[in-house]
Amino acid sequence: MELLKKIKPIEIIVLAGIILALGVGFATFKNYRQTASKQIEATSKISFQVFLRGISYTGQQLPIKSGEKTFISIRNVPYSDLDIVDVKIEKKKALLPSLNAKNPIVVDDVTMENTYDVIVTLVDTAKITKDGAVVGGNKIKIGLPITLEGKDYRFNGTVSDLKTIPGIDEKQVINNELNTTDDVQ
Repeated sequence: MELLKKIKPIEIIVLAGIILALGVGFATFKNYRQTASKQIEATSKISFQVFLRGISYTGQQLPIKSGEKTFISIRNVPYSDLDIVDVKIEKKKALLPSLNAKNPIVVDDVTMENTYDVIVTLVDTAKITKDGAVVGGNKIKIGLPITLEGKDYRFNGTVSDLKTIPGIDEKQVINNELNTTDDVQ
């Protein structure tokens, strides 16, 4: 009884923390629990499209061009320069009613003369997990807000499409190059 009176509550909390840490370490060692590095299934190139809605621009040619690099920020966190693979630019459109409801009339919106919708396709190397592609510590999913920034522009958009680019697996190349026969050369 006197021993319990000498133990302070902080000592009990520290002892419980040590026991908990040992339990988590044992579970990780016995593969009952996965660490973050074991969840990565592969590394692959991905291409994703960023939809930029309502870009206002009065110049002759939009400053974002295919073949150049753009700096991206994911959720307002700076990431890296990525290659622009493709840029599709369309003037803002308006829908006009027609007598045939199945075939509406789509025309350029003259009330928004210098407003464009732009789809920019970017490529990067991503870590593929069971939850999807991870770029710069962020899961890339449709609807993710992204900022594209260049020398003359800063556009905000969202990811509208995501594809993994089939590539060559480095482990497979190394295994194919190994001589597995018993012949001596």
